[in-house]
Amino acid sequence: MAEKMKMTRKGYDQLKKTVEHLKTTRREQISEDMGVAIADGDLRESAAYDQARMDQSENESRILELEDQLENALVIEEGSQDGVGLGARVRVQDASGKEHSFEIVGTYEVDILKGKISDQSPIGQALAGQREGSTVTVQMPRGKQEFKIVEVVYD
Repeated sequence: MAEKMKMTRKGYDQLKKTVEHLKTTRREQISEDMGVAIADGDLRESAAYDQARMDQSENESRILELEDQLENALVIEEGSQDGVGLGARVRVQDASGKEHSFEIVGTYEVDILKGKISDQSPIGQALAGQREGSTVTVQMPRGKQEFKIVEVVYD
């Protein structure tokens, strides 16, 4: 049995929506692409047909991967934890006074460009259970860094 992975309700719902899109819209598009390639004739040297088959294979693999993630998801309701937990938006201030914002999410939901960090990351682990006003020390690649928690919000 695979290990359960924590995930926010929002992340779980988004994952379900993605799987549904891949199963319907994406499959239909790939099917249309294959139909066009087949209608063009000789499939032995059809780059369009080969591409459609590759797309189909990648799509089906992605569906299986995401369905496995859904099956092994442990949905944590946002705000059910005491202090900083999964689903929290946390605003922190570093020693130089610069502010940073993070959303604490499960491993499958990480998106650094959107400020979504894993609860298993060094920062996520240091913030876990902490409250506004607390100061945490995080071991970063370039040494230890302190952050003061300015705000914790659950949407």
